[in-house]
Amino acid sequence: MQFIDLKTQYGLIENRVKKRFDDIMKNARFVMGKEVVELEEMLAEYVGVKYCITCSSGTDALLIPLMAYGIGKNDAVFVPTFTFYASAEIIATVGATPIFIDVKKETFNIDVDKLETAIKAVQDEGKLQPKAIIPVDLFGLPAEHDRIREIAQKYNLIVLEDGAQGFGGTINGRKSCGFGDVSATSFFPAKPLGCYGDGGAIFTNDDTLMDLMKSIRIHGQGIDRYENVRLGINGRLDTLQAAVLLEKLGIFDSELENRNKIAEFYNRGLKDDFTTPNVEEGYMSSWAQYTLIADDNAQRDKIMQHLKSRDIPTMIYYPIPLHRQKVFSNVRSDYSDLSISENLVERVFSIPMHPYMKEEDVAAVIAALKESR
Repeated sequence: MQFIDLKTQYGLIENRVKKRFDDIMKNARFVMGKEVVELEEMLAEYVGVKYCITCSSGTDALLIPLMAYGIGKNDAVFVPTFTFYASAEIIATVGATPIFIDVKKETFNIDVDKLETAIKAVQDEGKLQPKAIIPVDLFGLPAEHDRIREIAQKYNLIVLEDGAQGFGGTINGRKSCGFGDVSATSFFPAKPLGCYGDGGAIFTNDDTLMDLMKSIRIHGQGIDRYENVRLGINGRLDTLQAAVLLEKLGIFDSELENRNKIAEFYNRGLKDDFTTPNVEEGYMSSWAQYTLIADDNAQRDKIMQHLKSRDIPTMIYYPIPLHRQKVFSNVRSDYSDLSISENLVERVFSIPMHPYMKEEDVAAVIAALKESR
């Protein structure tokens, strides 16, 4: 059984992808080809924002906006501690300080009450200047963006939505990557919308910010590639990856529908035995992962071993909270309580989830999980 099945997906789009690749090879426009522009226009329309700028990875999609805003030394950026390393890595990369925030056990997303507690604590201490919030749409579920927006406006903070896992998720019909002042996503192959390598995209309605980010994406370019007016990076998306994404975007909504059907199947079959993911009314997840919570670490190990014996793959996202990572050992982590995240890392595990799972495969996973109890 596949944890994520990219081979079946490729079979559906193989001919169209090959045709696009053939066109690119003949035109020999491997960097910033017309497919990149086409993709950016389609992604902006899909999300419902004015602008999309593609880039070389989801990490660069987070880094470029921070550089554009000039965030750096003595600035505080608030980020959940239960997420992938890149969400905090880019804060330190620009010289700012990550302030780690706990998550809610029901959704795995940032706890907005604890967020405000931490903002007040940093303000009262007076050593750092609060500048931005990076809420993460973890495992496919959008964060509480309406509340986060209220907090951001109250304290005059920028919101950089990390939609690396959340692309395709919605809140009352509004799509993920459309909630921040600027938003970012990843096209890593395992993501809901993934390419065949690294890739990312940034979304905004801000004209000035967009111009800055375009410059930063290409070495701080000015009027042409030989004039450099600011520090930047080499952050372009390859044309071949844009071609892949264009074809995947064409089947994306049907994949989202299938993911949600599979998640509902899991929910019905597991709700009496496990703590299943919670999706509140008005929200839709893109189900980047389907994550369960065991009673404790020992039970998790037992369950995962049992599933392995049935040839069912599992994964743990994420075994170490960010505030416990060695690289952040000198960063304060006591601005608010982080106990939920510290507990979750000992108990969570993810099971197979992709839009091409057969009903009998889902049933087999549910049966094996029930046997493991």
